[in-house]
Amino acid sequence: MAKKPGQNRIGVSTQQYLNIAEIKDDTVVMKDGTLRSVLLVSSINFALKSEDEQNAVIDAYARFLNNIGFALQIVIQSRELDIDNYLAYLKEKEKAQTNKLLKVQTADYMEYVKELISLGKIMNKRFYVVVPYNPLTDKHKSFFSQLGEALKPATVIKLKEKTFRRYQEMLNRRVDSVVGGLESLGVAVARLDTQSLIELYYKTYNPETAKNQELVDLEKIRVGD
Repeated sequence: MAKKPGQNRIGVSTQQYLNIAEIKDDTVVMKDGTLRSVLLVSSINFALKSEDEQNAVIDAYARFLNNIGFALQIVIQSRELDIDNYLAYLKEKEKAQTNKLLKVQTADYMEYVKELISLGKIMNKRFYVVVPYNPLTDKHKSFFSQLGEALKPATVIKLKEKTFRRYQEMLNRRVDSVVGGLESLGVAVARLDTQSLIELYYKTYNPETAKNQELVDLEKIRVGD
């Protein structure tokens, strides 16, 4: 029996279509040899601030943008909030509660949460800032050095350790600059480590699978250097 067009493509890993070569040392290495760092940023309730406070935030944001000499990517990710673990936690608390009144109140609260969920999906928003470093646009490098790397992309993808450390140092300087600018706005900033980066991309590209199959901790799947 002849195969239908595209039949042999079923089951192809999503990873084949990603532009990511590897993730290591809290850094994403792209297939074109460029690097990425991802920052998790908290939000601020702009509407509840006074007019003076709002103007201060706007001025700080304008200064932040003016001081950045490279492109940034701001990503807002909205996901359905999974509270099954929270409900299980409340159930355990209810069982362990010796005070009858608190036991009843805990049960009532659980029912309230379940009813709230039944009315509609509860979404959780997360804010990320992606900081890039592209060695081909580095003004400190000579034209012939940039041209040589551009003509040999395969050598850039598999970065040598010394080259990777040099690129990472330049990326880290950008990250420090971005973190300082964002913190001046009054938001909290955290750089994602290797495990957090892997989980982020895993849940982004495999949302349904991630609900039922948690990603194994990176330390548990390492078999040696």
